[in-house]
Amino acid sequence: MIARSVLLVAVVLMASCVQAQDGGALVARGRIVFRDQGCYGCHTVGVTGTPIAPDLSRIGAKRDQAYLARWLRDPSLQRPSAHMPKIQLSESEVEGLAAYLGSLR
Repeated sequence: MIARSVLLVAVVLMASCVQAQDGGALVARGRIVFRDQGCYGCHTVGVTGTPIAPDLSRIGAKRDQAYLARWLRDPSLQRPSAHMPKIQLSESEVEGLAAYLGSLR
């Protein structure tokens, strides 16, 4: 019985480590998308970028990753008066960028 419990705990810990590594890789890919798409041309993160649009330095504390992904897919569906254009992103780019933005706290 104790051996099963120890095995179960070990499996759960290994799975959480893999998820953390995958999450870190997703955030890193999202940071690259942010740079490659030129998001810093309008937004700031910390001291980097241009303050034309909202500062995104703490966006992850304000919005969850699911909301950010919906926003990135089509900003005008989330807020019809949004000035942000719809950017052509693949689904993996949306997920990575949402993970990166969600990590900004």
